Amino acid sequence: MGERKGTNKYYPPDFDPAKHGSLNGYHKTHALRERARKLSQGILIIRFEMPYNIWCDGCKNHIGMGVRYNAEKKKVGKYYTTPIYRFKMKCHLCVNYIEMQTDPATCDYLIVSGARRKEERWDMAENEQILTTEREEKEKLETDAMYKLDHGGKDRQKLTKALPSLSEIQDYQAGWKDDFQLNSSLRRKFRTEKKVLAEQEEKDDAVRMRTNLSIPLLPEREEDKKLAALLTYQTPDSYEDKKHIKRKEISSRSWFTASSPTPPGGAAGSLLHKLSLQGKRAAVAKALGSSHSPFIRRRSAKEEDTAKVSTEVTQNEAAASTEGRQVNGGHKGADEGWTAEKVTCSGSLTSLVADYSDSDSDS
Repeated sequence: MGERKGTNKYYPPDFDPAKHGSLNGYHKTHALRERARKLSQGILIIRFEMPYNIWCDGCKNHIGMGVRYNAEKKKVGKYYTTPIYRFKMKCHLCVNYIEMQTDPATCDYLIVSGARRKEERWDMAENEQILTTEREEKEKLETDAMYKLDHGGKDRQKLTKALPSLSEIQDYQAGWKDDFQLNSSLRRKFRTEKKVLAEQEEKDDAVRMRTNLSIPLLPEREEDKKLAALLTYQTPDSYEDKKHIKRKEISSRSWFTASSPTPPGGAAGSLLHKLSLQGKRAAVAKALGSSHSPFIRRRSAKEEDTAKVSTEVTQNEAAASTEGRQVNGGHKGADEGWTAEKVTCSGSLTSLVADYSDSDSDS
């Protein structure tokens, strides 16, 4: 970048190196341009980076470490031979100005005004670290013999308390001296673990292929094995199996319905049960009557009277023939047996009675 700028500089004809010195002197400008506009006041504008997290006093917002600002830098004093610089910058979230300065004594930055520090500092005393000796203490140790003797006794007490931890640290560090042996053992351990992981990955891939899964599987545990042993799995029946079971139940079921002792539902339920039984009886009677006569018609009053007379005549003849057979005491032929006629029921339907006139009974 510097070479490019150096080779592209234009020197006008009236440029005199002895008089102007440089092109900046010829143009009467500073090399830093706008950054040096307050150089006469001892202020130089630089790019300042926030050294730690702070809270702005103007807007109460948090400003993180590393945020950069255009800050005015000026020298405000010295710490021995080290200069102390102060930086003034404007908050990017409000109109508040923040001033900070260097602290060479603690190698840190101090907030002068406009903000407060977010307390995240590392306390060496709380973390049992060795504290750095202050300059005043060093001077006192060099000049005061009694203070040096007392300080030496305190140091020996600290050493006695720290010996166990120090010996443990030394033993731990001694185990890492043989680099080749440590490297060999680690590589051997890694090879064994890699082989175990490869075998486990093969088993997991087999399970995923069998169950059609695409999720990572967790390693097996003894609790999972015990729980899986307690579970029983049953394959659901297919449609054909369910159909076969249903047909088997239907075929093994009784054809006749068992009459329940007490129909549920109280009086209404008993009434419905009676009606259903009457309907079944009527259906059975209709089925039996349809084998001989497909049609059943209601008789008229005249036909009913005629049927009554014929029934009475038939009954009287049957009774007379029965008395005659009892008196004679002998067997008549097959043609002398009793013959049952159609008997008219009290209802309008007729029923069939078997004819045993051709039987060879001895009665």
